[in-house]
Amino acid sequence: MFFVDTIEVPGLGNRSYLAGGERTAVAIDPPRDVDRVIAAAARRGVRIAHVLETHVHNDYVTGGLELARLTGAAYRVPAGARVSFPRVPVRDGDRTEVDTAAGLAVRALSTPGHTPHHTSYVLEDNGTAVAVFTGGSLLIGAVGRPDLVEPRLTERLAREQHASAHRLAAELPDDTSVLPTHGFGSFCSSSQAEGSDTTIGKEKASNEAFTRDVDTFVADLLAGLDDIPAYYAHMGPVNAAGPAPADLTPPAPADAEEIADRLAAGEWVVDLRNRVAFAAGHVAGSFNFEADGKLATYLAWLIPWGKPVTLLAESPEQLAAAQRELVRVGIDRPAAAATGDPADWVREGEEPASFPRATFADLADRRPAGGVTVLDVRRGSERSEGRIEGSVHIPIHTLRHRLHEVPGGEVWVHCASGMRAAIAASLLDAAGRAVVAVDDSFDAAEQAGLTVRTP
Repeated sequence: MFFVDTIEVPGLGNRSYLAGGERTAVAIDPPRDVDRVIAAAARRGVRIAHVLETHVHNDYVTGGLELARLTGAAYRVPAGARVSFPRVPVRDGDRTEVDTAAGLAVRALSTPGHTPHHTSYVLEDNGTAVAVFTGGSLLIGAVGRPDLVEPRLTERLAREQHASAHRLAAELPDDTSVLPTHGFGSFCSSSQAEGSDTTIGKEKASNEAFTRDVDTFVADLLAGLDDIPAYYAHMGPVNAAGPAPADLTPPAPADAEEIADRLAAGEWVVDLRNRVAFAAGHVAGSFNFEADGKLATYLAWLIPWGKPVTLLAESPEQLAAAQRELVRVGIDRPAAAATGDPADWVREGEEPASFPRATFADLADRRPAGGVTVLDVRRGSERSEGRIEGSVHIPIHTLRHRLHEVPGGEVWVHCASGMRAAIAASLLDAAGRAVVAVDDSFDAAEQAGLTVRTP
C-alpha cells in the first residue's frame, strides 16, 4: 500500500507532494513553509526519509534544505544543478528506496527542458510505475516554460521539453498518474490548461507535446510565452545558495504615526483587505494587494526588490496568512504591521482616502464624455484577444515605472476581473490621480455596449 498527499500552494499555482508507505515517505518540491509538509507526515504517522527536488526553482523559495535539516532526511538534488550546499546528487536512473517493507521506491528520469538539469521521479510500487512527479516538465495539458534560465538556451530547452515528454510516454504505462509541481496558475507553465489530474495516456491524447511535431511544437511554444515575473530573477540564486529558514514570527506593530513616517520615507505600505473595502477607505499612499488574490505573485513582481514593506490587515489571521504567502517568494520580514481598519491607521485629524468602483456598464455610460482615459492593465497576451477601442495599454507589472505615460484627467482602469485593476487603481490613487476601478469581468465589456476590437 502507498499514499500520495498533495500539498497545494494555490497563490503561486504550485503543488508539492508527500508520498510513502506505512513507515517512511518522500517529499517532492516542498514549499518554504515546511511545517505544512511536517504536519502532513505527522497525520500519516510516517518519517520523511528523503527530500527530492525536480530542479532549482525559479518561482519560489524552496523549503527542501530546511525540511531535510529538520527531519534528518537525505536531500536529493539533480547532479547537474549548481548549488552551494551539501546534497545527494541525483543522476538519471538512480533508484531510491522510500519504504522497503511496502515495496516503494522512486526512480530518477532525466527530463531537461524547464531547466537543463530537470529530473522527474517515478514512484514504483513493487517495481510497477504508479505515478511520476514531473515538476516543471510534463504538466496538465502543457509543459514548463523553457525561457527562465538563459535566453540563448530557450530554443534548445524547448526541443528538450518535447523529447522529455516523449521519453516519459515511452517509458511509463498509460495509466501512470502525472503529478506536476507547476501548472495550476503558475507562471512557470508555458500555457494555462484546465484540469486537476491527468495520466500519461491522457496527455498523449491531448498535450501538444505529443500531438505536434517537434518543429511546430517549438515554434508555437516560443510564440506563446508570456511575461516573466520580475522576482523570478531572485529565486534561482536564493535556491542555489541555500535558503534560510522561514521566519513566521509576527512583525512589529505599527501605529498611525509610524505608518505615516514609513510612507514619508518612501517605503511600501500594503493594505491586504479586499478591493471593495480598500476603495471605500484606506490610508492615502498605501497600495492594495488583496490577501485572497495572487498576493505573493503580484506584490513580489511589482515591489522594488528589498524595499521595506508594512502590512495592513483586517485581522491577525489575515496578516499571518499573508506573511506565510510572502516568505514563499523571499519577502521575509515585514518592516511592521497593523491590524484593524483605516480609522486605526490614520493620524488624528486625518480622514481615509477613497476612490469609486464601477462596472463596464458604468463606463459605457461615462465614456462619451471627454477627459476620460480607459487604462487596460492586462498582459499583452490577454489584450491581443480583445481590447476596448481607444484604451491605453500599460500592463500592471510595468505601471509603476510608467505612471507618467497615463494621460491626464480621470482614469478608468480595468483588467480581466478586477483584482489587478484594484492594484493599479491604488498605484494611481497614491500618485494623486483621479481614478475609477472597474471591478467587473472583461467579458461584460461588449455586452455593456463598449466597442471591443479583436484580431
